Amino acid sequence: MSRRVVRQSKFRHVFGQAAKADQSYEDIRVSKVTWDSSFCAVNPKFLAIIVEAGGGGAFIVLPLAKTGRVDKNYPLVTGHTAPVLDIDWCPHNDNVIASASDDTTIMVWQIPDYTPVRNITEPVITLEGHSKRVGILSWHPTARNVLLSAGGDNVIIIWNVGTGEVLLSLDDLHPDVIHSVCWNSNGSLIATTCKDKTLRIIDPRKGQVVANNFEEPVALQEMDTSNGVLLPFYDPDSSIVYLCGKGDSSIRYFEITEEAPYVHYLNTFSSKEPQRGVGFMPKRGLDVSKCEIARFYKLHERKCEPIIMTVPRKSDLFQDDLYPDTPGPEPALEADEWLAGQDAEPVLISLKDGYVPPKHRELRVTKRNILDVRPPAGPRRSQSASDAPLAQQHTLETILEEIKALRERVQAQEQRITALENMLCELVDGTD
Repeated sequence: MSRRVVRQSKFRHVFGQAAKADQSYEDIRVSKVTWDSSFCAVNPKFLAIIVEAGGGGAFIVLPLAKTGRVDKNYPLVTGHTAPVLDIDWCPHNDNVIASASDDTTIMVWQIPDYTPVRNITEPVITLEGHSKRVGILSWHPTARNVLLSAGGDNVIIIWNVGTGEVLLSLDDLHPDVIHSVCWNSNGSLIATTCKDKTLRIIDPRKGQVVANNFEEPVALQEMDTSNGVLLPFYDPDSSIVYLCGKGDSSIRYFEITEEAPYVHYLNTFSSKEPQRGVGFMPKRGLDVSKCEIARFYKLHERKCEPIIMTVPRKSDLFQDDLYPDTPGPEPALEADEWLAGQDAEPVLISLKDGYVPPKHRELRVTKRNILDVRPPAGPRRSQSASDAPLAQQHTLETILEEIKALRERVQAQEQRITALENMLCELVDGTD
């Protein structure tokens, strides 16, 4: 008699489980915009969700620990004049997030560690370059302050957020709407899908398509008859790809191997309610003590529910085989180095003792100063004329310093007001 050989894999028994009710985020008016992004972004500190907003676009940012019912007056991040279509946390600074909007702009925001008392309305910088709505954002995985955006104008722009400049513009590679864009692990290539049903591998610094129209797939997996958009999330540490159907109520996951048949079905997490969108936690934000290998943040119509993927293990010791060193928050390159042609793999960290987020780091934007450009050689000028640009530069620096001091003072006052409000609430509760 022949016996079926069962493939050995440490991920064969991965199972998904919804968090308890008190660990969800309730009373959030999730955006109803018909767009194919995930509407949700998460990192080890914050959860961000695109929400319904009158008179423009907005999203809400919650500390991960702030579970339960969200106050209807909780401050939002507002500033766009049309609906927000995509948001993405910076992988190198957990307090920085970018948003893309139907108003054709991208805004980059600094989120404070404390809870603000009013809406955040001033972005660190606004990036303008697209002629139609911007629906896709993706930070470079290894270079500091490098952000990719794709718009309805079929153009991909790569920005240096630190200076507000366009590094590269890829405007003739896609004949139709771009559906999705992602970087490879070291940020040397990008992969795009387009409405023309073509997958392209692009070298952005050369502005060339280096591969597309692959003739035969290495594997073909029939899913279902649903026409909903599939949101794929790939974990390179475990070689597992998770497929979350928008409008679906399940998360399917597969293990990818280097040998045929390459794609191995593992399991499906199913629930009763369909998902409006899904956020995917970076590896450094997981609870390694519970053998958690993935965590999703599933958006319902009025709430966000964490879904935890776990490998069952009996031992309480750190499981080295489940948690290889993973990309940390330190960038490997500066924007100028990447643009000049350098590549570098992500700077890895160990999760053996868990991950502790670094202290608040401020994003500094240094715009090019036209006063720094030397004038062409000419007749010798008088001393007073040559000193004028220096005086102007000194005045500008003084004004910037005063603005910075004023911003810090306002933030300190907001913290004081928050503390006083909390004391007042405690006093009121005490009298009751």
